[in-house]
Amino acid sequence: METLARRRLLIASGFLLCLSLAVGCGKAVPPSTAASPAKVQSIAHEEDVNTIELTPEAEIRLGVVTAPVEMRPLARVRRFGAEITVPPGATMIVSAPVAGTLHAPPKGEAPKAGALVNRGQKLFELLPLLSPERAVLTPAEQVRFAEAKNAVATARIDASGLVQQGEVQVEAAQIALDRAERLLRDQAGTVRAVDDAKAQLNLAKKTLQAAQARQRLLEQLKLDEEAGVQQTLEIESPQDGIIRTLSVAVGEVVAIGAPLFEVLDSNPIWVKVPVYVGELPQISPEQPARISRLGEDATVAERIAPHINAPPTAMPLASAVDLYYELPNPGGELRPGERVIAKLTLSGHSENLAIPWSSVIHDINGGTWVYEQVAPRKFARRRVQVRYVVDGMAALADGPPVGSAIVTTGAMELFGTEFGFAK
Repeated sequence: METLARRRLLIASGFLLCLSLAVGCGKAVPPSTAASPAKVQSIAHEEDVNTIELTPEAEIRLGVVTAPVEMRPLARVRRFGAEITVPPGATMIVSAPVAGTLHAPPKGEAPKAGALVNRGQKLFELLPLLSPERAVLTPAEQVRFAEAKNAVATARIDASGLVQQGEVQVEAAQIALDRAERLLRDQAGTVRAVDDAKAQLNLAKKTLQAAQARQRLLEQLKLDEEAGVQQTLEIESPQDGIIRTLSVAVGEVVAIGAPLFEVLDSNPIWVKVPVYVGELPQISPEQPARISRLGEDATVAERIAPHINAPPTAMPLASAVDLYYELPNPGGELRPGERVIAKLTLSGHSENLAIPWSSVIHDINGGTWVYEQVAPRKFARRRVQVRYVVDGMAALADGPPVGSAIVTTGAMELFGTEFGFAK
C-alpha cells in the first residue's frame, strides 16, 4: 500500500512539472482590461456650466441692467422688539375747580371717551354752588354789594356818554374832511389841510373804538345778588389729544377737586426698546432707530425715531436696559402699548463688498448667487455669501471683485433662462 501511494505522488509531481514547463515556454498571455462604467467626453468646469449668452433681442426683452461691485462702509443693524409708550406729562387730568353741577356746552354735545379734542375746546359748563354757610350775606357784604352795583351802573352811564361823544366827533371829522377835499378839487384848498382832516378823522375813530370796547366790557360784567349761586364756569381741554378717561356725566353734581376727564396727547410718542446688557456696547447711541409695525408690508417706509435721553429704566429679570426713541405720531396711528420692531444701528462701519440686494437670487437649497457680465450679452452665475443687508444693499463676505458688472435687474429672468423654466 505504501508503495502504491508513493507511486501516485511521483506521477502527480511529474505531471505538474511538465505543465509548468509548457506554460513557461509558450507565448505570454495578455492581461484582461475591465470596461469603464462611464464615458466622459470632457470635464465640465463651473464657469462654463453657469454661463449664459443672450441674443440682442433676448437682452432687450429681459431688460437686463448691471451695476458695479463697490467697496463701501455699511452700517450694521439689529432688530429688537419694542413697545410704544406715553412720554411723561403727555396725560393731563382736569379736576373740578369748585363744587357744582355739570352741563353740556352751549354749542355741542358732551364729550365721550376716545373723542379727539383741541386745546381750548369747551367740553363742559360747571354751575358752581357756594357752601351752605355762605347762603346768607352779612350786612357789611350787602352794603359793599350795593356800592359795587352803583359803581357799575355809573361806569355804564359814563361809557355810554363817551360812545355818543365819540360818534359825534367822528361825524364832525368826516364833515371837515369832505370840505377840505372839495376845496382842494376847486383849487381853493391845500393838500396839508386834507391831511390834517384825515388825521383828525382817524383819531376820532380810535377814540370811538376805545369807548365802545369799554362799554362792551361793562355790559358783560354781571352781579348776581342771589346768595349761593355764582356765574357758570367753562371747562376747556388743556391740550390737543384724545379723551382717555371720562369720570363724570352731564347733570352730575361734583365735589371740589373731583377728576372730570383725562386728555392724552399722543404726538409725539416714545418707543421703548429693551436691550440685553451684553449687547449694549455694540449699539450706536447717536444713531436713530427705524420703527416698523408688526406685519407691515415691506414697501411701507420705515419711521425714523431719534434717540432721546429719558429717565433710566431696566428689567432685572431679563438683564435688559431700556433705550428710548421719540417718534412723531400726528394721526394717532401708533397706540400706547403697541408692539413694534426697532432696527438699531451697531457701532463701527467696516468696509465690505456691496451690491444691490435686488441682484441676489436664491436657489432651491438656499444658496445665494449673482450674475456677472463677463462679455457683451454673456453672463456667468457666481456664488456669493451675504453677511447682512442694509438699505437695500447687501454686504458680501465673498463674491466677485470690485468693479465687476453685476446684474441688478433681470437676474431672476436669467436664472429661469438658465434652468429652462423661463417664459
